[in-house]
Amino acid sequence: MWQHIVLLLPVILPILEGLLAWKIERRETRNRLVGASLVLNALLVLLAVVRGGEEFVLWQITETVPVYFHVDGVAKLFALLISCMWALVGIYSFEYMRHEENENRFYLFYMISLGVLIGLSFSGNLVTMYMFYELMTLMTLPLVLHEMTKEAVAAGIKYLLYSVFGASMALFGIFFFFRYGAGIAFTPGGVLTAESMAGHEKLMQWAVFAMIVGFGVKAGMFPLHGWLPTAHPVAPAPASAVLSGVITKAGVLGVIRTVYYLAGADFIRGTWIQTAWMALALCTVFMGSMLAYREGLLKKRLAYSTVSQVSYIMTGLATLNPMGFVGALLHIVCHSVIKNTLFMSAGSIICKTGKTRVDELRGIGKQMPVVIWCFTIVSAALIGIPPTCGFVSKWYLAGGALNLGETAFSWLAPCVLLVSAILTAGYLLPVTIRGFFPGHDFDYAALEKKEPGWVMLAPLILLAAAAVLIGVFPGFFISFGERVASLLM
Repeated sequence: MWQHIVLLLPVILPILEGLLAWKIERRETRNRLVGASLVLNALLVLLAVVRGGEEFVLWQITETVPVYFHVDGVAKLFALLISCMWALVGIYSFEYMRHEENENRFYLFYMISLGVLIGLSFSGNLVTMYMFYELMTLMTLPLVLHEMTKEAVAAGIKYLLYSVFGASMALFGIFFFFRYGAGIAFTPGGVLTAESMAGHEKLMQWAVFAMIVGFGVKAGMFPLHGWLPTAHPVAPAPASAVLSGVITKAGVLGVIRTVYYLAGADFIRGTWIQTAWMALALCTVFMGSMLAYREGLLKKRLAYSTVSQVSYIMTGLATLNPMGFVGALLHIVCHSVIKNTLFMSAGSIICKTGKTRVDELRGIGKQMPVVIWCFTIVSAALIGIPPTCGFVSKWYLAGGALNLGETAFSWLAPCVLLVSAILTAGYLLPVTIRGFFPGHDFDYAALEKKEPGWVMLAPLILLAAAAVLIGVFPGFFISFGERVASLLM
């Protein structure tokens, strides 16, 4: 019974605490409750992860279809990442949201979304995951709609339509797995067998591809990436941070479960599915970087960057080999750390100066040196400059591509990743260069310090430090990824 409670509490408590925070009128009291709840939830997730391997059946839909939780290696990675990022962004939001209306409504859905995401991570089979996946879309929609302006409503509708379409494609695949799979529980190596498919291999290939594209919508994969650059500029900075750094990873989780725990890597390797998937991923990597390079609005530039960088993860997964898989898991962590920092830095600039465009940020490093230093450190990580975490993850991603053998992707993928890294430097480093070196004609006398308080700075500093520390000491993450990969391939 105690084991079941450990799995259930990280899902239920944030939802209850969000409802309680919604009713608390005094800001200080509510912030203390939310902060304590976020830290407590991270500790509960850690406890569930340490115990590991537990299962908890919530209820039986039918005799053969349970809704249940199971903590395996992938669940541990995603649950810990989500709980830690959610806590840091939540603490950051206490100062940022003072300038926003409807704070209580924001924290209501922010906390409920956390519980749903932990449930998504712990899901033990396809039905459980799909249930929490749909709930995630509904609970994060108000974060996009928060401002309730004309632009926010339009962005929310776009986010909902894209998400529903993607979920429908995933549901299409679920029906066929239920019919032709040997089960729907997440099983390392997959559930498809020659006996269960009985001559329906081609049909199952289309079902798997539909699920990859469907879950790829949330991950921002071309051609269904359009919700990201629309939603980010209109959402509050804390919402933009978790949308980019965490919510996109829910789509990645769906793809991992589909490819490695349902279909199996052997079923896809060498087929047209792998070719089409890799082509879409690389197209997204290049296109997202190019659009980010051309974009002048800071948050929209970062949104296009997310479109590109999440497809780095897709590229690693599409290699279907251990090195590429390890690189993908590493980049899941690195990108979350980096992109949460970038969006919180952008939010700090907007909150304290009101500037939203890159061409307005000349001299910003003199006004907000700590914020821009954090921005610079994680920018170097996103480019892949050693000794940051981005260098390690991209090294493994490129190595996984080179191990593809006698295919065009074995040289094309590393080339695309390299070009994207150059473009990443082109759209991030000008903020640092113009921010710290505005030129001789700049009016230094008119400068006024705009540094935010420690509530906003502390999460930025911690994440910027993490981007370096993971790069210097990547051994734990590499060995963890290798252990998971050894079970799947």
